[in-house]
Amino acid sequence: MNEKVRVVVDAMGGDYAPEEPVKGALDALQEDSRIELILTGPEARIRSELSRYTYEESRVKVVDAPEVIETGEPPVKAIQTKKNSSLVVGLNLVHKGEADAFVSSGSTGAVLVGGQAIVKKIRGIHRAPLAPLLPTANGVSLLIDCGASVDARPAHLVQFAVIGSIYMKSVLGIQNPRVGLVNIGVEEEKGNALCKETFPLLRECRDINFIGNVEARDIAKGVADVYVTEAFVGNVILKMYEGVASTLLHEIKGAIYSSPRSKIGGLLIKPALKATLKKFDATAYGGAPLLGLKGLVVKTHGSSKAVEFKNTVLQCIQFKEEDVNGKIQEFLAKESAARESGRSDAAASAAGNPQ
Repeated sequence: MNEKVRVVVDAMGGDYAPEEPVKGALDALQEDSRIELILTGPEARIRSELSRYTYEESRVKVVDAPEVIETGEPPVKAIQTKKNSSLVVGLNLVHKGEADAFVSSGSTGAVLVGGQAIVKKIRGIHRAPLAPLLPTANGVSLLIDCGASVDARPAHLVQFAVIGSIYMKSVLGIQNPRVGLVNIGVEEEKGNALCKETFPLLRECRDINFIGNVEARDIAKGVADVYVTEAFVGNVILKMYEGVASTLLHEIKGAIYSSPRSKIGGLLIKPALKATLKKFDATAYGGAPLLGLKGLVVKTHGSSKAVEFKNTVLQCIQFKEEDVNGKIQEFLAKESAARESGRSDAAASAAGNPQ
């Protein structure tokens, strides 16, 4: 397919706005001819940033949005009061069908609230989870949810497993994604009430390839393709994952440059080390989509640089071309039909066997 993909980039979101969002968006524009960009934020400031680059102007649109939602603002109040913010204006473009996707590294709370309040959930979705890709020894795995649905119920986790599987199959090409339930042990009886109640529901779900409980220490090994958990645990895992990776990288660099001998050894292992570290570079996989909405909303780290914005914009292409939302809606329609059929069968049985 060569259909155009219209991506809104919140040019004022994140720690390095507008420089990094604009640069990353333009890098994606240059890399793929299917991309059409819409940049939201104060128009004069964005055009000043654009003037530093040479690009195909017919594929870039600037929509003036003079307000900015700051990280520390209460999300609900910010969405309600700052209608002309770069974030709200961008989400409304997706809601109106004037864009296919929205990308922001701004306030996570505002993106989550705005995504569900403005773009809105697909009918039948209980909660819209945030689902980042994690680099592992076996490629990448999806962590779902990592921050959107604190205090989820068992039925929510089952739905996360299904839509996470749809995403991995459609976007990553994994034909039968392995689904693991994050728990404190592999035995079925382990865990809190949520895990204990969710386990049998996942095992009975015919729409997923459930492999059982997975302990946190095995996540980086890539033992599953989809790791299912509720938002509080998922967010702790994600932040711990990022923190350990950053610390290890810092310590390895420090060890290599600690003495003349280690510097010589560092030069010898540099190619192999660089390839290994690149494999675990999370920025290469783009942002975390908020799955289950009527349009694509993707959240990147607040500290995202141009390369992560570029990869996140490119990530939107496959989401649209593989019609991930359509496949989620198809599953929900099938699920709804099955429930109706079950109710009809129960009613017919009751009518034929009066008490």
